[in-house]
Amino acid sequence: MDSSVVVENIYLLVIVTLISVLQNAFFALKVEKECTSQTTQTSAFERVSCANRNCMDAYPTFLAVMWCAGVCLNQVSAAFAGIIYLVVRQKYFVGYMGQTSQSTPGYLFGKRVLFFLVLMCIVGIFNYLLVRHYGKDYKDYVETITSAASALLLIP
Repeated sequence: MDSSVVVENIYLLVIVTLISVLQNAFFALKVEKECTSQTTQTSAFERVSCANRNCMDAYPTFLAVMWCAGVCLNQVSAAFAGIIYLVVRQKYFVGYMGQTSQSTPGYLFGKRVLFFLVLMCIVGIFNYLLVRHYGKDYKDYVETITSAASALLLIP
């Protein structure tokens, strides 16, 4: 398989992954800044550190389901959901630095995006099994539905 064809099928996922790495670096810098500040307040450091830990705990799951959904079903919808997840994760992190109650909407919305990506993975794998064992390919129909459904992620 030609490498340009491979890259064409995953380049959006790669871009979202690199943006997420930059976001992780931003979170780490925030923790470092809070740790080394002259007026270190333990509660502020604990909040930033906890927000960073919480984001990092969900990070492997996010990457796995985004890549699985993008490779198995539809790169565009998975990348769009990935961008939405990163925006929500930023909202969660910033909200957690204020009051923990401000982070709840970001947390709940992030769970919804992850659930959407998991469903995309399951449908993509199921479609592959249908093609493999029964010769029926519903990928075009499913891609249309997921593309339309990914816009529904914007509804709070």
